[in-house]
Amino acid sequence: MRHRIAVVGGGPAGLTFARVLRRHDCPVTVFERDPAPDARPPGGTLDLQERLGQIALEKAGLLAEFEALSRPEGQAMRILDADGTVLRDWLPRPDERANPEIDRGQLRDLLLGTLDVRWGRAVTRVVPGTDEGAVVHFADGRQEAFDLVVGADGAWSRVRPAVSPVTPHYTGVTSVETALDDVDTRHPDLARLIGDGSMAVYGANRALVAQRNSGGHVKVYAQFRAPQDWHTHLDRADAEAVRSALLALFDGWAAPVRELLRRGGTFVHRPLHVLPVSHTWPHVSGVTLLGDAAHLMPPLGAGANLAMLEGAELAESIAAGPDDLDEAVRTFEERMWERAGRWARITTAGLERLVSPDPAAALALFDAVQPS
Repeated sequence: MRHRIAVVGGGPAGLTFARVLRRHDCPVTVFERDPAPDARPPGGTLDLQERLGQIALEKAGLLAEFEALSRPEGQAMRILDADGTVLRDWLPRPDERANPEIDRGQLRDLLLGTLDVRWGRAVTRVVPGTDEGAVVHFADGRQEAFDLVVGADGAWSRVRPAVSPVTPHYTGVTSVETALDDVDTRHPDLARLIGDGSMAVYGANRALVAQRNSGGHVKVYAQFRAPQDWHTHLDRADAEAVRSALLALFDGWAAPVRELLRRGGTFVHRPLHVLPVSHTWPHVSGVTLLGDAAHLMPPLGAGANLAMLEGAELAESIAAGPDDLDEAVRTFEERMWERAGRWARITTAGLERLVSPDPAAALALFDAVQPS
């Protein structure tokens, strides 16, 4: 029996799920609210971990293509003091493949391949348990029924309410993102400061992180503890006003570090939200969740990796036992909850240390996880 399966969300989780299902000759429908793959900026770079995201790509038959696109040199990590002193400078070994970087856009295109995605199909809600199955309601008024609907639609999932009433809460940390283009040519001084991978500076309750993407593009993240409405006196569309506010927050820091904010273009406001560390739900036949929809956690390198591995594992479970779809999903959920809870605890504790009153806590965290 060929089940009617849909996944809502065309991010890493949903596309990995669909690619692995397709590899096993199982039909799947992908719904994505964006009207096209390039409808909005894809975001920054991702480090795909050897024991998480890379396993998912192997299950999808895409590991060799990933290795050709990825940037092992992006594993480099440099930490500076607020006065500009280099405290740590980790460089990857020539053969290091534990966490190579890849741009989100490149990863999206790799996973998309020949998948048939229904673009511009925004989902408003999912109603499980009807005579027809789980019914997906769309913003244009249409409806479609499936035997299984997988919510891979991120932090503010429209599928999640079908299984859980829980919504994300603010962590107390806000991230404001800007970017530099053609950094090696236009800003060679900052290119040398950042190095080949990432550079971070930690102060009391604030941090500044710069991360290389491919093609000379650099993402810069100003992170700080503040009320969620800290920006209410600002016009967030006024780049100069936001820049001035950020420079005031980082007053006294070394001039080269502050140049990352001075030379940035537009600024994007991203308050960091999370779901409860041990978010689970009573199993609901016909609906489940993946990735941020299931276990939104601080963005410390685990989220996309977990989401992709979950997508691959759920797809393999369905392909291996098509006669009992509900039991395959139930078993998957138990495994997902255990692993995601462990990572949620790790990343929550990590955020507390990285943006804390004591900058030494951030340095100690990196010393614990970086190779000696």
